[in-house]
Amino acid sequence: MAKLYFRYGAMGSAKTLNLLAVRHNYIQQGKRVLLIKPALDDRFGSSLIRSRAGLEHEADMLVSPDTTLNSHDFEGLSCVLVDECQFLSAYVVDQLRELTRTLNLPIIAYGLRTDFQTHLFEGSQRLMEVADSIEEVKTTCRYCNRKAVFNLRHNAQDEAIIDGPTVLLGTEEYYSPTCYPCYHQKVEEAKARLRQAAPELSK
Repeated sequence: MAKLYFRYGAMGSAKTLNLLAVRHNYIQQGKRVLLIKPALDDRFGSSLIRSRAGLEHEADMLVSPDTTLNSHDFEGLSCVLVDECQFLSAYVVDQLRELTRTLNLPIIAYGLRTDFQTHLFEGSQRLMEVADSIEEVKTTCRYCNRKAVFNLRHNAQDEAIIDGPTVLLGTEEYYSPTCYPCYHQKVEEAKARLRQAAPELSK
């Protein structure tokens, strides 16, 4: 049976570049590939998948949390590639999992593991639970040379933002890949600023 792969990494770890390179390799061999992205991710337009390196391609399918996948759309494919899979619902992940069994179709999902508060996204959590293969796409911390494991949300002054909605679409203007020591330092500095701004809250 074909496998379900979850390839995760911090912001800026070239996950989308990797996805597009895998697509290119399949196409060069004359094989059919389907690109999926969550409809929620409209940073570059409704259906465009774009890497920070400038490579891009239109998605073949957009999915929402309640999307029901039709197995006929996946027949004759050699591979399915999923971008920004952290935004998938568990319902969609479970359907992708099933397609690897019923169609013997490999599915490779790329995305973040955790949000800016270090909590698992729904799609990432389900993939961690059911994927055959879990692989880290590595990159270094923006502030030092250690491996990045977290996604720091920050403002234009490079100050950590520690509250807000889980989903805030953006790239380098909002997020940086960060190791734990640097993430901890930035978050503690943000907490200290909040205590200074509202000292009564710290009592």
